[in-house]
Amino acid sequence: MSVQHVLVLNCGSSSLKFAVMDANSGDELLTGLAERLHSDDATLKYKFAGDKHTNALPKGADHQTAIDTLVTLIGNFSLSQHLIAVGHRVVHGGEQFTGSQIITPHIIDAITQTAQLAPLHNPANLTGIRAAQAAFPELVQVAVFDTAFHQTMPKHAYLYALPYSLYERHGVRRYGFHGTSHAYVSLMAIKKLGLDADNSRIISAHLGNGCSVCAIKNGRSVDTSMGLTPLEGVVMGTRSGDIDPGLFDFLTNQLGYASAEVSDILNKQSGLLGISELSNDCRTIEEAHVAGNAKATLALDIFCYRLAKQIAAYLVPLAGLDALIFTGGIGENSDIIRAKVLAHLAFLDIHVDPESNLAARFGNLGVITTATSRAQAVVIPTNEEWMICQDAARLAKGVS
Repeated sequence: MSVQHVLVLNCGSSSLKFAVMDANSGDELLTGLAERLHSDDATLKYKFAGDKHTNALPKGADHQTAIDTLVTLIGNFSLSQHLIAVGHRVVHGGEQFTGSQIITPHIIDAITQTAQLAPLHNPANLTGIRAAQAAFPELVQVAVFDTAFHQTMPKHAYLYALPYSLYERHGVRRYGFHGTSHAYVSLMAIKKLGLDADNSRIISAHLGNGCSVCAIKNGRSVDTSMGLTPLEGVVMGTRSGDIDPGLFDFLTNQLGYASAEVSDILNKQSGLLGISELSNDCRTIEEAHVAGNAKATLALDIFCYRLAKQIAAYLVPLAGLDALIFTGGIGENSDIIRAKVLAHLAFLDIHVDPESNLAARFGNLGVITTATSRAQAVVIPTNEEWMICQDAARLAKGVS
């Protein structure tokens, strides 16, 4: 089998996460993160052959600068000769894309048009695409959409109860996100737990700074908690999740907030940060909770209660449950949150095993419920990069 590598890029507004992966084995050969781009203290951190390094980038460094530095690293480590594709995470694909696509001018136009639905994400993704095209003009470039996995949702699940013309004319509907993660962990759950892929009922909870829950029936997304934007759904690190839409009118007309201020509050000042008034980092909040901080405890209680409610709601589209997955930075590492959520769900005859739950910290895969539980809860570390790598390699092979 020939050696084939894929460069995986995940561009944020001020960051660039990257990995060079072996498309046959999934091994990560080079991984890293360029962060604080467009600032005076931009850095690029990377890991190669087990060694970690940090390089300062020029003041005001942008995505192109970060990618130029990455190209140099790839050359220095003799990784370029086996590259066959670049895979890009793209947050919003609208209704146009039900799967990954080789990037063409038409695809770029479509991503650009969809940017109005994800103004904080798609423009950054496009920046990374253009920078990668300039750096690797000879390679196939592939877009992997967060929303694609959720295009199997039925109409009654994705439509809002709004004038239908808003959907027809402007695409106002629920799209869902974290699709690549939900797809990966559900496949792993079917494999590791010995479930029937064609007769399975799975709920996946991706918990990080952004959080979403997905109902997956027979391997297909049938409902998910995020909506038109990544703001809808459960409580997150700095996002409010579901709120009364009338709040916007109250804040603007009664309290005098500007529209942009309300958006900033809901997206950047709410969630765990807003309630705890400490941090959006779950580790900090848990430490404060253990130390007796009342607001930290309240933040965890609200987070877990809302999450458990969402999980329980998805028994409706699934008509039962075989497995509940915890993934993402919080889902994989917080035994406290997993235990609290499962305590809320005990009425479903799903009971946490304390020792297994504790052992499943720090990215260790494992079942965390008792043997007599009606359904299994399991911790599965997500690997979105591997999913992107596989799709990029598959499409690149079709071109060659």
